[in-house]
Amino acid sequence: QVQLAESGGGLVQAGGSLRLSCAASGSAFSITAMGWYRQAPGNQRELVARISSGGRTNYADSVKGRFTITRDNAKNTVYLQMNSLKPEDTAVYYCNAAAVRLSPFKTLELWGQGTLVTVSS
Repeated sequence: QVQLAESGGGLVQAGGSLRLSCAASGSAFSITAMGWYRQAPGNQRELVARISSGGRTNYADSVKGRFTITRDNAKNTVYLQMNSLKPEDTAVYYCNAAAVRLSPFKTLELWGQGTLVTVSS
C-alpha cells in the first residue's frame, strides 16, 4: 500500500510565499500523476496544479504565473511553490496521486489529509 502526507501550510500575509510538500510512502506501487487541489469554505474542491509522470504540468488560471508544481522522483515527493499569495488562495490544500501496481495489476487514487493555508490582507 501507499500513503500521502502533506506539510507546509500556515499563515502568511498577502504577497508572501509558502511551499507545500507531499511525500508518498510505500514501495508496492509506482506513483504516476500527482497534483494539488484546494477547498475553501462554501466552495467545491478545485484543481490547483498537476504534474504527470513525464513532467507535463497544468495549472488553474487563477494561479498561473504565481504557483509552480515540481516533483522529486527519487523521494516520491511533489511540491507546490506558492508566490504572491492572495487572500482568495486561503483554503485547505490536498495532495492527490495516481498509483499503479503491475503484478497483480491494481490502480489507486490517493488523497492526503490536507494542510491549511491562510492568507491575510
